[in-house]
Amino acid sequence: MPDFQSEPYDAIDLFAGPGGWDVAARQLGITALGIEWDCPACATRRAAGLLAVEDDVRNHHPISFRSVPGFIASPPCQPFSAGGKGAGRAALDTVYHLAKTLEARQSVDYSVFADARTGLVLEPLRWVLDALDNGQQYEWLAFEQVPAVLPVWEYMAEAFRREGYTVATGKLSAEQYGVPQVRKRAFLVARLHGGVSLPAPTHRPFKRGVPQNEGDPTLLPWRSMANALGWGMTHRPYPTIASGVTGGPDREKVGGSGARRQIYAEKDAGRWIPNAADDARISMEEAAVLQSFPADYPWQGSQTKIFQQIGNAVPPALARAVLSAAIP
Repeated sequence: MPDFQSEPYDAIDLFAGPGGWDVAARQLGITALGIEWDCPACATRRAAGLLAVEDDVRNHHPISFRSVPGFIASPPCQPFSAGGKGAGRAALDTVYHLAKTLEARQSVDYSVFADARTGLVLEPLRWVLDALDNGQQYEWLAFEQVPAVLPVWEYMAEAFRREGYTVATGKLSAEQYGVPQVRKRAFLVARLHGGVSLPAPTHRPFKRGVPQNEGDPTLLPWRSMANALGWGMTHRPYPTIASGVTGGPDREKVGGSGARRQIYAEKDAGRWIPNAADDARISMEEAAVLQSFPADYPWQGSQTKIFQQIGNAVPPALARAVLSAAIP
């Protein structure tokens, strides 16, 4: 592994994926070192000029890296996602118990979980506490997960407050920060010194039947799919981009059947600008734009792997708003 003790960076990003957080960080003048086990995602990061350690976060410790002010984390969402089997949601009591064990500076065993990925939601807590105990305390924190994990973030928030952090938690919806997609996520932001709060919305919330030009005049209109791509739904943002895909060699059906029903309903209602193929499938480049990635982002890997990277990533526009609130 390269010597990242001497590499210039300002934050560690656990479960960093293809760089949703770190594209936003770079826009704010922050360089993040991402730790990510997925090979295609790391290839995408490197092609985009982002730092990457290709490994399991459990193999590392804060003292393996230089002391930095920032710490970012987006643990795997599959055990907690509404679209999954719910192993993580069913094991929340065990998650809380192990969080308390970690706060007492005792080791934990993730093998108690039916889905081993469930325990990874505790890795951000382990890293922050280890950093504090080794005199490498992070000045600011920013965590993201699916909404079902909000109670875990709130539980961790109490632990961080006992360590001297000011913490804010809550759910944010991506369309309220300029992302042309309805995507709700749970966030935790914290600062070791000074107050902190989640970012105020910059755009109006999407409400079915309420036009873009109606609502709070101090906020910008939400962006529709057609606004972003030049085709598609004219009266609403795109439903959540998910990591599961089906379809042909050039375009994919992205999202679950519920999301696709919404898309076809809008098309049937005439609230639709046709594309060249005159269907509802989107290309990976279009999916990335709907996640607010740059149109020319250098995705690497197979088409299926790229769609997974896009679906699992934090939308950079939303990440930028959260980082702007977290960074002192």
